[in-house]
Amino acid sequence: MIYLDNAASTQIHEDVLEAMLPYLKEQYGNPSSIHRYGRLANKAIEKARKQIAMLINADSSEILLTSGGTESNNTALYGIAEKKPHSQIITSSIEHDAILEPCKKLAKDGFDVIYLPVDTHGVVNLSVLKNSLSDNTCLVSIMFGNNEMGTVEPIAQIAQLCNEQNIPFHTDAVQAVGKIPIDVKKLGVDLLSISSHKINGPKGIGALYIRKGIDINPIILGGGQEHGLRSGTENVANIVGFGKACELAKLNLSDNISHMKKLRDYLVAKILREIPSVILNGHVENRLPNNAHFTFLGVAGEDLIIKLDEYGIAASTGSACSVHTQKASHVLQAMGFSHEQITGSLRLTLGLFNNQQQIDETVNILKKVTAELRSVSPFKEKYSFN
Repeated sequence: MIYLDNAASTQIHEDVLEAMLPYLKEQYGNPSSIHRYGRLANKAIEKARKQIAMLINADSSEILLTSGGTESNNTALYGIAEKKPHSQIITSSIEHDAILEPCKKLAKDGFDVIYLPVDTHGVVNLSVLKNSLSDNTCLVSIMFGNNEMGTVEPIAQIAQLCNEQNIPFHTDAVQAVGKIPIDVKKLGVDLLSISSHKINGPKGIGALYIRKGIDINPIILGGGQEHGLRSGTENVANIVGFGKACELAKLNLSDNISHMKKLRDYLVAKILREIPSVILNGHVENRLPNNAHFTFLGVAGEDLIIKLDEYGIAASTGSACSVHTQKASHVLQAMGFSHEQITGSLRLTLGLFNNQQQIDETVNILKKVTAELRSVSPFKEKYSFN
């Protein structure tokens, strides 16, 4: 198999798995217990919390452990919104469903939700944001890097606009953390979502950075774990793995970025050079280093994925989290893409364990598969495909 769907999930790092194993076997204590088993588990959690914090230059006390990016996003939205009922929330039209679905519910509950437009590259309109901010705005939530086409938003500028009016700013950084340098203090963000399985850690664990001084309501009540903000017995092994993954990501960040960007640029250049009628989507420069998103004109993206899978290549058209809904990409719609352009989309996302030989093999298979599908395409007379 050649795995090119790293935006959906990544292979767990061997060092991460090794760090987790003791907490799946002999060190099985409940972190809330006061005996030795419990103390060891609690100590492991606090070590991991520091490792997570260091990756984004936060304090460990600002890290709230969650079950993943979706819970982190929901906690940020509901935790802030409940402080100011019937107020205004500003987000973008290209957010992940883990933001859009809570916003739909909040709108039904009486909140005024504004969805900012984006340009053809997927960049948020800062002028519209600035004009939308008001005394009634309780939260702005704009994603850091888009999960489908990889565009990175002007987060520092957005944070500055929000800070000037003392409005909390949250960013869904699930795709960006570990892929680009992130310093929450320099950026000025108030809340930031992270997910472990996007950075070679285990699934089912994530975190929400909450800047000191930001007050939120808990959305999960019970025994009062996580300083009363997220009750429930902690998933110690996964937390330890998440911490280790963050430590490795920080330690190797420059090398990892260089590796992924080099492969991505090679992949993009090779596809655009060797396969006709293909368009690269998203911002050319301001994009995640591992993301390559294309439109193959005259071909259905789902057909491409099925054919690639037959050859042992894993790819996607977009978000794996909403794949079962079979709906057109709201991200590409917001960017002004036609139905035909959306239908022909293919996302290839790289990871630490990919290499150039895999890219060469993938492009060779893509050429063969694309030609095969286009030979029976109803659009073959519309495009020359030469």
